[in-house]
Amino acid sequence: MSDPTSPPVRTKARTSALVAGLATLQGVCALFFVYNLSAQIFGWRSQPVSWTWIEVVEIMATLGLILGTVLGLTLFATLMAERRRAAWRLRMASGAFHEAVVDRFDDWALTPSERDVALFMIKGLSNGEIATLRGTSEGTIKAQSTAIFRKAGVNGRAQLLGAFLDDLLDIPVTSQDAA
Repeated sequence: MSDPTSPPVRTKARTSALVAGLATLQGVCALFFVYNLSAQIFGWRSQPVSWTWIEVVEIMATLGLILGTVLGLTLFATLMAERRRAAWRLRMASGAFHEAVVDRFDDWALTPSERDVALFMIKGLSNGEIATLRGTSEGTIKAQSTAIFRKAGVNGRAQLLGAFLDDLLDIPVTSQDAA
């Protein structure tokens, strides 16, 4: 499934071709300037080149450099806009996950302490780490974990996390997936 906020493939290909063309033009312009300067310093030319031709090439080179600068600034602005969209999508996904967690905790009728422990388990903390953060013993955390697993109808941490991912991903499990 494609992202509706991303530009079509043709636009990306066209932009890539434009960038490649301008990079090539800038490279040729840079080589011209370096060659022209080196030829003047080291006297490489046996026949003088007409000033008209040099001025035309220099004007084209300057235009190429200006176009490259404009394109660079445009691409930079585009990348910054895409970065903002990605950050927004991440915030939306985080909000959706938080809502799914709260809804599930409500469905399972978890106590406030069980909610804290379950959230720490989802974040991947060990029983010892959870006990330290909550200022309780590991035995208390194990007892609360058992109560959480029973209320959620799961057998462990992996299935607990899977319950939330199933809500977010909305992917049906087939008989082939279970095998």
